[in-house]
Amino acid sequence: MMYSSSILLGILASSVPLTYAQTFSKCNPLEKTCPANPALPASLSSNFKADGSNAFAGWTATSGSLQYDGNGAKFTVAKKGDSPTIASNGYFLFGKVTVTMQAAPGQGIVSSIVLESDDLDEVDWEFTGTDITEVQSNYFGKGDTTTYDRFVWHPVSTPQSVMHTYTVDWKSDSLTWSIDGNVIRTLNYADAKGGSRYPQTPMRVKLGIWAGGDSGNPEGTIEWSGGPTDYSQGPFTMFVQDVEVTNYSPGKEYKYTDNSGSFGSIEVVGGSPVAGPSSAAASSAAASSAPASSAPASSAPPSSKPATFITSPIPFSSKPLSSSAPPSSISVALSTGLTSAPPAAQSSLPLNIPSISSGFAPATVGAGANFSGSPTAAPSPSDTATGGASVRGVSVAALVGAVVFALVGL
Repeated sequence: MMYSSSILLGILASSVPLTYAQTFSKCNPLEKTCPANPALPASLSSNFKADGSNAFAGWTATSGSLQYDGNGAKFTVAKKGDSPTIASNGYFLFGKVTVTMQAAPGQGIVSSIVLESDDLDEVDWEFTGTDITEVQSNYFGKGDTTTYDRFVWHPVSTPQSVMHTYTVDWKSDSLTWSIDGNVIRTLNYADAKGGSRYPQTPMRVKLGIWAGGDSGNPEGTIEWSGGPTDYSQGPFTMFVQDVEVTNYSPGKEYKYTDNSGSFGSIEVVGGSPVAGPSSAAASSAAASSAPASSAPASSAPPSSKPATFITSPIPFSSKPLSSSAPPSSISVALSTGLTSAPPAAQSSLPLNIPSISSGFAPATVGAGANFSGSPTAAPSPSDTATGGASVRGVSVAALVGAVVFALVGL
């Protein structure tokens, strides 16, 4: 049965959790020739607790501003519109990022750590203010949101009241997430669609906080972030004690020599790249490194609990979708500095939602809704999560609501 777009938009509107990932870039090297990325030095150390504002060297505020006290840098949401965010001035190509921080409390408040590249590779940590027992990890490759199978929740003790150290060790052949020195998840290169969706291009570091529960956001975003934000209960503050970045491929800058988005296509000007993945794996990745397609999921995320699937049908779809992961939300805030819904969609799919603010503007539906149908594959044994990690499902209407949100530009 066929429907007009206006009828579809009216019927598809929903109020359920959804997720966002980076799908916009000021200049995407997969699509055209872009300026080189300035490289971070071999190490960047920012001790906001000891040095206060003097530790801000090497960073740029993309939204709002910071304050400092004995706990470190303060990222505070005190009123509607607040979403302080900072980004590293340079990029790094493989390396280790360690952040000691205390997430913000508060209903609907989201605290985030993001690594992101110009061609839409991304690695995330994020926290919601009322979830006092978990943090989520996630990743994206080339802005691919055609599958929803990368999101994992991990147990952590009261992240809103205790400083914890969160680490991402990003190498050419594997990616690990750690909490307080304990590895809680490992992703191998070959297990991200043969490497084609493995993050492997120069990335910046972003830290920020935003109100997912702001009344201007879609109801699904509000629900996912923990509920409506009551600003009278604030201010809500995330503290960052220190940040350590080790760049495994230091140099002057990074150049994309072609539009493949592969590790081997990156020239480290003034330096030498680290050894890449095996040639066989790299060849497999190169063969499938084109921008996201509509292919079904090939693997599901790791978990100590089995993923669940919703079996009710999706309206207006002739073929079922499958998925098994919970929602993410960070890039909307970290990339745009917004506390309300991003503006209208771009022409390309899936659901590209540009920023009206900082220019570091990725936002889209990302890893995270349980869709109708049956899973296409079991969880990948090599993308492993430990320590009681879980995959949680959300309503099928998550994606549906996001479609409306993107198309009508709420």
